[in-house]
Amino acid sequence: MAQKINAASIQKHLEINEIKDDVVILKNKGLRAILMATSINFALKSTDEQDAVIYQYQNFLNSLDFPLQIMAASRKFDIEPYILSMKEKQAKQENELLRIQTTEYIDFVKGLTQMTNIMTQSFYIIIPYNPSTIKKLSFLDQFLGKKKQTDAQDQAFQLLKNNLWQRVEFVSAGLRGIGIKTALLNTEELIELFYKLYNPEAKEEPELQKAKELRK
Repeated sequence: MAQKINAASIQKHLEINEIKDDVVILKNKGLRAILMATSINFALKSTDEQDAVIYQYQNFLNSLDFPLQIMAASRKFDIEPYILSMKEKQAKQENELLRIQTTEYIDFVKGLTQMTNIMTQSFYIIIPYNPSTIKKLSFLDQFLGKKKQTDAQDQAFQLLKNNLWQRVEFVSAGLRGIGIKTALLNTEELIELFYKLYNPEAKEEPELQKAKELRK
C-alpha cells in the first residue's frame, strides 16, 4: 500500500502526462523530444581546432529560434556484469599463464572499484514544442461523441509532432556540423531514462541501445 501511495504522490508532482510515439507529452500539452549526444574531447584539440569548435557552436546557438536544454546525467556504474564476463573468459582460457593474469586483472578491477566510484556520464538535448493555442472542444464536438474527439486529438498531435520533428532535425544537423553525433530516444528508452533519473539508487542496467549506436 505504501508503494502505491508513494507512486501516486510522485506522479502527482511530475510534469509528464504520458510518453508515446517517441515523444514526452507534458500536462500543459507541451511536447518534448530527447536526443542522446556524444561529447567532444575539447582539451585534446589544438588551439585552432578549439577556436573552430567554439565558432561553430556559437553559430549553431545563434541559428536557433527556440529554446533547448542540455542535460548531463551521471550514474554509478555497475561493474559486476563486466567482472562476470571476465570470469567466463578465465574459465575458458587454456593457457595457464593467461588464466593467472586474468585472475590478477579481475582482482585489480575489484580493488579499484572498491576504492573509488566509477561513474558513467551521458549527455542529452531536450527539444521543446509548445502549442501556442490549445483549441477547446465546442459543445457540438462533445455532443458528436468521443470518436470524433479522439480523431481530432490524434490529428492535432501528429501536426504538433511534425513541428517538433523539424526542430529535432535542425538541432541534429547543427550539432553534427560541430562533430557531435545524436540519436533520438524512442518511447522505451525515454521511459527507461526517466526511471533512472527518478531512481538514482537503482542498479545500473546495460546502457541504452542508442549509446551503442552513437559509438559506431
